[in-house]
Amino acid sequence: MKRIMAVGVFDLLHAGHLHYLEQAKALGDHLTVVVAHDDTVRKRKHEPVTNQDLRQRMVSGLKPVDDVVVGNPPNVPIFDILPQIQPDIIALGYDQEHAEDNIRRALNERGFTGIEVIRVEGLSDDLDGTRKIIARILERAENKGA
Repeated sequence: MKRIMAVGVFDLLHAGHLHYLEQAKALGDHLTVVVAHDDTVRKRKHEPVTNQDLRQRMVSGLKPVDDVVVGNPPNVPIFDILPQIQPDIIALGYDQEHAEDNIRRALNERGFTGIEVIRVEGLSDDLDGTRKIIARILERAENKGA
C-alpha cells in the first residue's frame, strides 16, 4: 500500500483544495491530510477564519481523504509527524511555497530517505485559492456599495 501525505491550511475549502487532494490521492492508495495547527497558521500566514477542529472535520468529509490529523504547533519540528503518518510520498500543492529540493534534503538529513516529494498540478480556474476568493468577495462588496 502506497501512503500519501498532503499538508495545508484548508481555511476556506474551495475547488483548488479538492483538486489538490484528488491529485494527491491519485499518487497512491491511502491519503492522510495534515491540517495546519491554528498557531502555525497565525505564525506563517494569518489569523485562521475557521479553527483547526472545524478544518479537520471539513477535510475529513472530502471523498479522496482517508485520514486527517492536525499538524504540530510551530514550536515542534514539522518532520516530527512523519513517524505517525509513515508516508511514501509527500504531495505538494502547486502554490505551496515549499521547495521540493529543500524538503528532500531535509528528509534525507533526518533519515527519511525513502519518501518521495511530488508537486501536483494546479486547477485552471480563476478562483483556485483562498486569497483569490476573498479578493473577489471584497471586490464585489465594493462594487455593490459604489
